[in-house]
Amino acid sequence: MNKSIMIVGVGGQGTLLASRIIGNLAITLGYDTKVSEVHGMSQRGGSVTTYVKYGDKIYSPIIDKGEADIILAFETLEAYRALPYLKKDGVMVINSTRIDPMPVITGAMEYPKDIIKKLKEKVNVIELDSTKIATELGNPKCANVVLIGAFARELDIPYEKWIEVIKNTVPSKYVELNINAFERGTQS
Repeated sequence: MNKSIMIVGVGGQGTLLASRIIGNLAITLGYDTKVSEVHGMSQRGGSVTTYVKYGDKIYSPIIDKGEADIILAFETLEAYRALPYLKKDGVMVINSTRIDPMPVITGAMEYPKDIIKKLKEKVNVIELDSTKIATELGNPKCANVVLIGAFARELDIPYEKWIEVIKNTVPSKYVELNINAFERGTQS
């Protein structure tokens, strides 16, 4: 049983922490696990992609087109860009928050309309505004862990294991916030 998870977003949204949490969880469960480096312009607010693969034997963290079981998308346009990587029976977990890329900000391009509607016509989508939920919790930076909570519903992994990994992965001063964020995500 191998799983391929693609995490996409914009620099500064916490894609690297999300990949660490998911990777550490897989290691804790005893799986062979590979986590990729960050791809993209994470320092400048550009597109960022990370990969987590786990299972009996994993040789490479890279996910090719049509191979992702789950795409965890921190922004809607990034979800749309990642669509070719999702398996036919795969699932997208999407933060519905929109972050305009530079060409949209400068007026050179328009942000595509109805992205989530278009995605729902093609694949199984779980959508939530994890940024809004995180802001309600007091820190919009924990939107990544809210999204992980929604993602966790797609995996048959005990809740206690997720909490253990969050406690061991996030900085101690943010553990309670991130546990609350995870719980809200599982309920959304």
